[in-house]
Amino acid sequence: MADHLDFYIDGAWVPPITPATRDVINPATEQPIGKISMGTAEDVDRAVKAARKAFDTYSRTTREERIALLENIIRVFKAKQDELATTISTEVGAPMWLSKAAQAAAGIGHFSQALAVLKTYAFEEPRGRTMIVREPIGVVGMITPWNWPINQIACKVAPALAAGCTIVLKPTEVAPLNAIIFAEILHEAGVPAGVFNLVNGDGPTVGAAIAAHPGIDMVSFTGSTRAGIQVAINAAPTVKRVTQELGGKSANIILDDADFQTAVAAGVNGCFRNSGQSCNAPTRMMVPKDRQAEAVAIARAAAEDTKVGDPFGEGIKLGPVVSEVQFKKIQGLIQKGIDEGAQLVTGGVGRPDGLTSGFYVKPTVFADVRNDMTVAREEIFGPVLVIIPYETEEDAVAIANDTPYGLSGYVSSGNLDRARRVAARLRTGNVHINGAQASFDAPFGGYKQSGNGREWGVDGFEEFLETKAVIGYVAK
Repeated sequence: MADHLDFYIDGAWVPPITPATRDVINPATEQPIGKISMGTAEDVDRAVKAARKAFDTYSRTTREERIALLENIIRVFKAKQDELATTISTEVGAPMWLSKAAQAAAGIGHFSQALAVLKTYAFEEPRGRTMIVREPIGVVGMITPWNWPINQIACKVAPALAAGCTIVLKPTEVAPLNAIIFAEILHEAGVPAGVFNLVNGDGPTVGAAIAAHPGIDMVSFTGSTRAGIQVAINAAPTVKRVTQELGGKSANIILDDADFQTAVAAGVNGCFRNSGQSCNAPTRMMVPKDRQAEAVAIARAAAEDTKVGDPFGEGIKLGPVVSEVQFKKIQGLIQKGIDEGAQLVTGGVGRPDGLTSGFYVKPTVFADVRNDMTVAREEIFGPVLVIIPYETEEDAVAIANDTPYGLSGYVSSGNLDRARRVAARLRTGNVHINGAQASFDAPFGGYKQSGNGREWGVDGFEEFLETKAVIGYVAK
C-alpha cells in the first residue's frame, strides 16, 4: 500500500497543515491501496499564495517559452503513460485496454492540442485605432472528477498553462493517485515553482475553499450538476469566472433508415464503456416503435456479450464501478426501473454471476421505457441503457430534448443530410452522427443543466483568457 500524504505546493511536496487521511480503495477488490491527506482551507490558501506569486512572472513568459514547456511535458508524459494507465485501472476500475487506449492517452491528446493552438493563436488583434489583447485570466482553481481523471485534469491544465495561467488543482479524493503522478510529470518537465499546485481533499472543504477564495480568478469544475450548483454559489460573492462541465442524459436517436445491427450494438457499447461512467454516454436509446423488438434483440445480445471482471483480465470489457457509494446508487436506480414498470431485457440488480466481491454491476438494458420514468430522467452513471420507442422523427426530437440536461446527442441514419437535420434540432453541446467519435480539437460542453463554458480545442483555450481593449494604441 502506497501512502501519498504530501501536497504539491510552490514546486515542492509539503505536508498538510492539519494531518487527516483517507484510504484509496481498489473497486475491484474493495481493499485499500493507499492513503492520501485531506486538505483544509488553510492548505488551499497556501497554494493560492504560491500561484499568485508565480503568476506575476509566468503570465509574462513568451509564446516560445510556453511552447518549449508543453513539449517537455509531453515528452515526460509519454514516459509515464504506462504507469498512469496501470494506476487508473487500479483505482478507477477501468479495463486496462481502456486505460491505455483512452484514459491515459487522453492526457497526451490534450497537451498536444493545447500546443497546436498556442503555436498559432493571435493574442493581439488590431481594430481601427484599438488593439484587442487577450491575456491570461490569472489563478485558476480546478476541481476534477474520478470517471476520466487524467482526461479531465489535462483538458484543463494544458490550455491553462498554454495561456499563461497558474493553477490550484483539487483532484477527486476517490481516485487521486493518478493526479500524484501527473504532478510528478509537471515537476520533472520543469514547470516553474508555484505555477501548478495540488491539494487533495473533499468538495465541501477543499473544493468550497477554492471556489470562494478571493485570490482565485476562475474556477473550472467537472462533476455532478448538484455539486456544480454549489461551486457557483460559493464563487458568486467574488464574481469570478466559473466554467462547469456537469451531468448528462444523452439521447441516441436511431432513425428508421439506419443500419440497426451496427447502430444498436454500437449504442450499447457506447453506453457501457467505462462501466457507464461517462457524462456524455448515450444512455437513452430511441428507436421506432414498430422496430423496438428488433432493437431489443440486438441490444440484449450486445449486453450479454459484455464480459465483466477484473480490469487486468483478458477480454474484459467492463470493470467495476468506482465505489460502494456508486454501486449502491446504481442498484437502487435499477430497482426503481423495475418498480416503475420498465421491461427488464437483461441484467438487473446484484453482481454478475461468479463475482462475489468488488463493485461490479450487471450490464443492464430496459425497454418500453417512458421518458417520464426515473431511469430516463436521472443520470445513473452505470452500465444501464434505456430503450424508448418513438412514433415519428418529430416525436424522437421532442423526447430527446425533454430533459434538464444537454451535454451530448447521437443520431444514426442511412441519409447523412437527414442526420444533419435532426442533429441541428438537438439542444446539446455535442452531437455525434453515425458513430463519429469525439475529437480533441472540437469544443466539449453542454446546454442547460449540463453546464456552461467549453473545454477542448480553441474554445477551451479561450476560456482561460481575458480580453483587454487598448484604445488609442494606433496613432491617428
